[in-house]
Amino acid sequence: MRIRADDPMTAAPTPRRRARTTAAEPPAEGAAAGLLSDNDMYERMVSAILDHRLPPGTKLVEDKLAAAFGVSRTRVRPVLVRLANEQVVTLTPNRGASIAQPTPEEALEVFEARRLIEPRLVELFIANATDAHIAALRACVDEEESARAGGDMRRAIRLSGDFHLHIAQAAGHQTLGRILRELVSRTSLILMTYSPSHAREREEATACGCREHRALIDAIRLRDAKEAARRMLDHLARIETQLEFTPPASEVPDLATLLGA
Repeated sequence: MRIRADDPMTAAPTPRRRARTTAAEPPAEGAAAGLLSDNDMYERMVSAILDHRLPPGTKLVEDKLAAAFGVSRTRVRPVLVRLANEQVVTLTPNRGASIAQPTPEEALEVFEARRLIEPRLVELFIANATDAHIAALRACVDEEESARAGGDMRRAIRLSGDFHLHIAQAAGHQTLGRILRELVSRTSLILMTYSPSHAREREEATACGCREHRALIDAIRLRDAKEAARRMLDHLARIETQLEFTPPASEVPDLATLLGA
């Protein structure tokens, strides 16, 4: 078959069709001014939730968020939608956004999901982790214990979540890692809502978490995937049993003290 010189499928591009290379690419929105990206805003809000600085039910006024981030309201809205898709934020028509308040049913579902995926993640961690990864887990528990000893329960709970995220990251399973990150954020809201009401019980729950994390590290260090998976399940089940879904009974007022002269 003869190929014609003017065949448009084979002919070289003419000069007038060549793409211009001298024009500079326009900067991404907000980049030139040094504004926060959508992901930066998302990460800051997730961190505030994990640190228990944004408790369940907190109203998220778009104007105030925009001012805090130094961006326009239109930049804030997609971040709230992303958080709503992860069930961390609730968007209500005509009422705006607020930090989600998980129901007891949702709390149980979150822990059920974690029990399904975290044994698998710890098995993958053992298969892929280096000594440096295990050392990082140990350092995370050390920090958690230090925070608890100093009375910083917010930081202790945040570090407890970080422990599980370290395992997911080193496990190398991108999809399960993303799912767990959402579940850890929702777990933080659950713990804020349904943690034991008495301070001593809260501290004991955190202390148990540190001991269980160290026991899990022992199984990981021995590369015993079956035992590590079992300890992970026991750890998650223990946290779930600590939750108080029934509000504590209010004390009966002493009428003589309340109404007496």
